[in-house]
Amino acid sequence: MSVAATMNRSGSAGADEAPTVVPMEAKKPEKAAGAPVSVAGGSDGGGRAGEWLRALVRAVLPPLLGVALLIGVWHVATLGGGGIPSPGKTWDAAVVLFSDPFYREGPNDQGIGWNVLESLKRVGIGFGIAALIGIPAGFLLGRFALLARMMNPVISLLRPVSPLAWLPIGLLVFQRADPAATWTIFICSIWPMILNTAQGVTRVPQDYLNVARVLNLSEWKVFTKILFPAVLPYMLTGIRLSIGTAWLVIVAAEMLTGGVGIGFWVWDEWNNLKVEHIIIAIFVIGIVGLILEQMLMLVARRFSYENR
Repeated sequence: MSVAATMNRSGSAGADEAPTVVPMEAKKPEKAAGAPVSVAGGSDGGGRAGEWLRALVRAVLPPLLGVALLIGVWHVATLGGGGIPSPGKTWDAAVVLFSDPFYREGPNDQGIGWNVLESLKRVGIGFGIAALIGIPAGFLLGRFALLARMMNPVISLLRPVSPLAWLPIGLLVFQRADPAATWTIFICSIWPMILNTAQGVTRVPQDYLNVARVLNLSEWKVFTKILFPAVLPYMLTGIRLSIGTAWLVIVAAEMLTGGVGIGFWVWDEWNNLKVEHIIIAIFVIGIVGLILEQMLMLVARRFSYENR
């Protein structure tokens, strides 16, 4: 039956009127359950990739530009000749030097790798002794005001003393170069740990200590449950400053005491007039110090109670 006949029979449309056709909205095909959804070329994935790329560029590009600027200034400074080797000459010497960094042909003739490890061993011993003494001392100075008033003048007097002034005292006491260098590291790296730890103890809110007094907690409980968690960020800051000081001091100490180590190696290369090796040692000292500091910063972020 035709559409016109149907409309005339129902009486809903006249003979002179054209039927009105209302377009129906097209239905979207339904997705079958469990059907895979294609994400190829999706804006979400592309946006994440672009964001990651921009973050990588922001993190990597500025340091690369800084290093490139340093090398460029270094190259321009060596164009007129002089005693400072060019970046290319230094690079060639570094390739030869690091092709066998752990050779050993005698007690004072060994590769740069052994010298760095020897210096790290001295730093580890001196820094470890300083931490064992300095951190508890900082807690005591921060906890007891009378003890702090007694020791503050002593610390203020000894802290600014140059590391090279402590080295002869170590040679006089120990009669050997190696423990004298370790002593110098100890005495110069202990002050940041004492001062930062004591500062952290004094910053603990007095309400916490009042609650501990009301609960009649022992001094050990006060230390483990209240002081240590609150002071940990300050303590780690002091440790980070101390390791930088220790690595700085060891180079100067080894230059004067001799033997083995990166400081002695620098002085020995100067006596051999190998200036490019001295520049390589400067970069090695800086890179090792940077690695030590970054490791301690990672530890500080891992155990920081303020970020939790």
